[in-house]
Amino acid sequence: MLIIPAIDIIDGKCVRLTQGDYAQKTVYNEDPLEVAKQFEDAGLHRLHLVDLDGAKAKRIINHRVLERIAGATSLVIDFGGGLKSHEDLRIAFESGAQQVTGGTVAVKEPELFMDWLKVYGGERIILGADFKDGNIAVSGWQEQSQLELFAFLADYVAQGVKYTISTDVSKDGLLQGSAIDTYQRIREELPELKLIASGGVTSMPELERLREIGCFGAIIGKAIYENKISLKDLMAFNA
Repeated sequence: MLIIPAIDIIDGKCVRLTQGDYAQKTVYNEDPLEVAKQFEDAGLHRLHLVDLDGAKAKRIINHRVLERIAGATSLVIDFGGGLKSHEDLRIAFESGAQQVTGGTVAVKEPELFMDWLKVYGGERIILGADFKDGNIAVSGWQEQSQLELFAFLADYVAQGVKYTISTDVSKDGLLQGSAIDTYQRIREELPELKLIASGGVTSMPELERLREIGCFGAIIGKAIYENKISLKDLMAFNA
């Protein structure tokens, strides 16, 4: 199972929000590249980079940060936050992203999301499936849709989606554990889908459990920044 550290960007800085609330923001480092290099030095190979300014503006904003990290590290970067057009994707890929994540657009503009899939393929387009109480949440989690999580995933798998980042927004940033039961059900119902667990991952035993149920990857953010999980432990997990 891939360990995928997360860097969230506001004003060019590495931050974390609690449950997607911009008013509950903690700045962890002024320089995201420094953080990315620490991850690379620890033997990690992937990075989940989120443009929170872009998510609010509904267009890509922090592509220069992406460009700097991609140019100075060998990390495989998936980029998300505010991607709403073909032009946004062009900028993201040209700035060094290997994959991009589309969540709200997959709910509100499914035809556009399907165009992305056709142009770039299922290896480069990740379906963002944030959920709360079993339904898909959108717009930086400020909105809950009537779309049921499992039906939403199944519909897109049938149309060529290969990867999903699925976040239980009720758990994200709280350091209280992730939605393991939900992830287990996704693995059982959609075994062909490469599931990346996200939100609330807090401990090494939890990572072991996510690996046992067959998750493709696990995104870890606040647990690293708050020293609940050390980079040394993650190196050992990856060994």
